[in-house]
Amino acid sequence: MNSILLTLILIPVIEIYLLIKIGSQIGAISTIFLIFITAIVGIYYAKYEGLNTLKSGFFQLSKNKAPTFEMLSGAAIALAALLLIIPGFFTDIIGFLLIFPISRKLLFNFLSKKFSHSKSQNNNFIDGEFEDIEENDDRKI
Repeated sequence: MNSILLTLILIPVIEIYLLIKIGSQIGAISTIFLIFITAIVGIYYAKYEGLNTLKSGFFQLSKNKAPTFEMLSGAAIALAALLLIIPGFFTDIIGFLLIFPISRKLLFNFLSKKFSHSKSQNNNFIDGEFEDIEENDDRKI
């Protein structure tokens, strides 16, 4: 089965399960209140981290360096903000993990090691040289 389709099915199932479990423990009104609080706090912190990432990106540009990490962080913060807006506890956990700089950096390091390792093993290229041959050259086949 396609992993994206599986993810689209599993995330709402996990969210519903967690909402039922947490709602039965703390009550429906408290659960709804908690969902709104995590969304508001998460969006505020996403804005704060987004501005810090933007400042860091401008600082990297002023040093004539490419702000690669900052661009990835900006995309991760935007995804985290989207996940925090979606009601549910599972997406909130993932969103908060993406917003905090420490966990975001750990995730980026893990992914960069995973993809750079697989890329270094797969060197399917042929190195060669070429030379233009004129029309009336004897070496032409």
